[in-house]
Amino acid sequence: MKIKKGQAMVEIAIILPIFLLLLCAVLDFGRILYASINLNMITQEAVRMGGLGKSDYEIMQYVNEQVKLPDKDTMIVNINPSDSSRDSGDYLTLKITYEVKYITPIIGNVINSPFQVVTQSTIRVE
Repeated sequence: MKIKKGQAMVEIAIILPIFLLLLCAVLDFGRILYASINLNMITQEAVRMGGLGKSDYEIMQYVNEQVKLPDKDTMIVNINPSDSSRDSGDYLTLKITYEVKYITPIIGNVINSPFQVVTQSTIRVE
């Protein structure tokens, strides 16, 4: 079989962009999964604090201390009902919304960018 010079270079030039795109897509998926798991655990712990009688300020402070994500200033935390109208036996719902920006340029243009991670938890106030 005759070896053609430069054939390997052409094959790499064709495959490399596809490989890099897939690698970035896997990284984006991992970042979204990490944010989802992190926020889910924080939501459960924070709503438990509210169910035990902590104020909205204490819950917000706990959430801000525990979140270890970039751009956490864009995170939206909703507590319903507020601590002024919360009575024993009521249900307290905590919802955290966080936007994860894609690092893959093509995926960010094709799919809605940024991706919203929404976690919600409800507990009965004691």
